Amino acid sequence: MMEKTVQSSKFKEFKFKIQNSKFKIVIKGAGEMATGIAHRLYMANLKNIVMTEIERPLTVRRTVAFSESVYTGEWEVEGVGAVLVKNAGEVPDVWKDGKIAVIIDPGWDIVQSLKPDIVIDAIMAKKNIGTKKGEAPVVIGVGPGFEAPQGVHAVVESNRGHHLGRVIYNGAAEPHTGIPGAVMGITTERVLRSPHNGLVKHAKRFGDEVIKGDIILYVDKTPVPAPIDGILRGLIREIHVKANEKIGDIDPRGIKEYCYTITEKARAIGGGALEAVMHLSVERIA
Repeated sequence: MMEKTVQSSKFKEFKFKIQNSKFKIVIKGAGEMATGIAHRLYMANLKNIVMTEIERPLTVRRTVAFSESVYTGEWEVEGVGAVLVKNAGEVPDVWKDGKIAVIIDPGWDIVQSLKPDIVIDAIMAKKNIGTKKGEAPVVIGVGPGFEAPQGVHAVVESNRGHHLGRVIYNGAAEPHTGIPGAVMGITTERVLRSPHNGLVKHAKRFGDEVIKGDIILYVDKTPVPAPIDGILRGLIREIHVKANEKIGDIDPRGIKEYCYTITEKARAIGGGALEAVMHLSVERIA
């Protein structure tokens, strides 16, 4: 009898949270796609969000990624602000200020200390590197490597195409193709990759118009030229990178505004994550 009373109490607490938008949400990753998810949840009034990051994020589309706050302390994407915190104790003050918290936490210790209601793995590692259903009442995986309901409660499709952003409650996301999504029919040519290990040095800046052959950056002393004409909308920080690391992105559409706004892909994935959060949460209190 006591067990049923405790269970009923937990469901009432969960119901209160969803009705009052008080869910605690941990998003693993704070790169471009994770930021699209965080922004969508925040704009749906689910604002108690913590995002985890590694010590040196490798984000290329830094202008639209909350991971940039790791380097700058604070960052804003389309009117939503994020603040870097040192520990879980600083998170409530960030939430009171109406901002998203970002923490350097590659081991996801925040999940244990915060005990979130929702966990979303948006690291985009192309495989599940340790996320489990037991981490929270609702656990969602984004992209290849996740399968529902075995490993997580739901999966959000991340592959461009007809199913982008679809929520999968029984099954897995499409396998990683290794080919970037086409923009104006251009795929691999729009992505810049490191020719070898080394230190990045910029020759161009975000939003610059470039033509094929322009030097975008150097890895040590090796120049990396633009393979196509367009706008430079992605550029990794001047940090050490490994061979074949993604280090830049050229948008052939040539629209500068796109450098500073969330992409249609990130918005679609964010919409899928929001659907999964609401669907699974309501299902648990029904």
